[in-house]
Amino acid sequence: MEQRHLGRTGLRVSRIGLGTLTWGRDTDEHDAADLLKTFWEAGGTLVDTADVYGNGESEYLLGRLMEGLVPRRDLVLSTKAGSVPDPDRRFDGSRGHLLAALDASLARLGTDYVDVWHIHAFDPDTPLEETLHALDLAVSSGRARYAGVSNFCGWQLAKAATWQLAAPGVRTRLASTQMEYSLLQRGVEREVLPAALDLGLGLLPSSPLGRGVLTGKYRGNALPPDSRGASEHLAPFVEPYLDDTAGRVVDAVTTAADGLAVTPLQVALAWVRDRPGVVAPIVGARTAQQLTAALSVEALSLPVEICRALDDVSAPVHRYPDHDWSTL
Repeated sequence: MEQRHLGRTGLRVSRIGLGTLTWGRDTDEHDAADLLKTFWEAGGTLVDTADVYGNGESEYLLGRLMEGLVPRRDLVLSTKAGSVPDPDRRFDGSRGHLLAALDASLARLGTDYVDVWHIHAFDPDTPLEETLHALDLAVSSGRARYAGVSNFCGWQLAKAATWQLAAPGVRTRLASTQMEYSLLQRGVEREVLPAALDLGLGLLPSSPLGRGVLTGKYRGNALPPDSRGASEHLAPFVEPYLDDTAGRVVDAVTTAADGLAVTPLQVALAWVRDRPGVVAPIVGARTAQQLTAALSVEALSLPVEICRALDDVSAPVHRYPDHDWSTL
C-alpha cells in the first residue's frame, strides 16, 4: 500500500487507515484479529482508536492482538483522549485528565508510546493553551511521537496550530486533524481543510463512506438486518444520511461505479482518499471481507471527469464568509 507523510512531518502512514470504533462492543476478538491481520498483510500501517471506544475495550483488544498477531513495530498507532462519559461535560481538555487518560491508554494498549495522540474534541471550559500543553508533555516525555486534534472547527484548528508554531522547539507542531469527510459530508472544505492545508496538517477523514450509506446498501429504503442502520445503538448515527439529498449522491456514485466496472464503495473511497490535504481515510469495516473490499481501492484512480461529476452532485453550499467576498 502506498505510504504518505502525515502533514509536514517525517512520519509516513498507509493511505488507508483501519478504524476500531466497534472493537470490544460489536466486533469480538476473533473478528478483530481477522481485520488486523488482513490490514497488515495488505501493507496497512495506520490503526486508529480512542480511549472511549467500547469504554476502553477497543484499546485493550488491540493491545492483546499486538502481543502475538502483528508486531508493534509494524503499526502506526493513533489514539484519542478528551471525551468523557459525563452528561454535564462531554469533553475534558484539562491537562490532568488528558495525561491520566494517555497513561491509561498506554496500559490498555500494552505499549510504551503511541505514534499519534489526538485531542478528541475542543473543550470550551479549559484554556486552549492548557490542553495543548498536555500534547507538549506527552511528546517530550516520549509517550507520544506526534500530536494532533480531532473535531476542531476552522477557527479552533487555526488557533491551536498557530499557538504551537509560535514557539518552535518548545511546543509540539500539530501533525494532523481527524474529521468526518465524505461525499455526503463536505463541511470541512469551508474552513477546516483550508486551514489544515495552510498550516501543514494532514487530514485523516473518518466515516469516509458516509457512515456506510455510500456503499449503496440502503438504496430503495433497504435496511439490511446486519447493517449499522438496523442496529439499535448505531441507527441514529446512520439516519441523517438517508434523506433525498444523500440519495442523489448515492445514485451518482452508483452510476460512476457501473461505468467503471467497480463498486460504489471503491468509487466513494477513492474520491475522498485523493482529495487535496487528505492523508488517509479511516475505514471501520465490520468483517475481513468488507475490509478486503475497501483495500482493493488501492489499484483505483478515478478519471478526472468522474471526479468533477461527483464534485458537482455533492457540492456543499459556500457563501459569505466561507469564500472571498469579492467572488460572491
